[in-house]
Amino acid sequence: MQIFGLDIGGSGIKGAPVDLDRGDLAQERFKVLTPQPATPDGVADGVQQVVEHYGWTGPVGLTFPGVVTDGSTIRTAANVDRSWIDTDARALFSERLGGLPVTVVNDADAAGVAEMHFGAGRDRRGTVILLTFGTGIGSALFIDGALVPNTELGHLELHGHDAEKRASSKAKEDEDLSWEHWAHRVQKYLAHVEMLFSPELFIVGGGVSRKSHKFLHYIEGIKAEIVPAQLQNNAGIVGAAMRAAEKDG
Repeated sequence: MQIFGLDIGGSGIKGAPVDLDRGDLAQERFKVLTPQPATPDGVADGVQQVVEHYGWTGPVGLTFPGVVTDGSTIRTAANVDRSWIDTDARALFSERLGGLPVTVVNDADAAGVAEMHFGAGRDRRGTVILLTFGTGIGSALFIDGALVPNTELGHLELHGHDAEKRASSKAKEDEDLSWEHWAHRVQKYLAHVEMLFSPELFIVGGGVSRKSHKFLHYIEGIKAEIVPAQLQNNAGIVGAAMRAAEKDG
């Protein structure tokens, strides 16, 4: 079974049809740059461009980098334009896609759902936290496999700052940090999250998961197991498609 998954990020909008039996992309993904400013209309144009690239005419699952309530209403917009707040995202995207059925989910929640089903969290019980390091830091919290949605742990305060302003991969790039220096920041953030939730497992996702060998070994003193996401930067696309399939079914 194939469903279209699409991942909206602060820097790129990427998507592809997803093979839900394998938990992998059915075709090579297509990506466009996120418009700046990332307004609802501008992002919807990018979404339309990605979906039309494949001539897709079925259900579409989309991630959004912020809190999504009742499956549609945007409540936060830290890394996109603030005009997103209170937008009915499902209606906006469905209209732009010619009435196709649309499912909208928080981006890290989508990545977490995919990793728990197909990837590093498969068959893991207890408390599992996936953290996506990208333009910001997204989070997905699972208790015995059940998702606690919209946790947004990247906005925890750490040394007087939003944690994602210090420990996201964007912070690493903007400040030209070495992998070791950045890993020490990530370590402090993980220690803070661990103090609050005492997870058995941290899954490190986002684009940096492809380069986990460059920094994970620098992270010390964390009691939880720390592993890279197996689906890497495709986890959001897969998870969005999974959620769309649930709604369509």
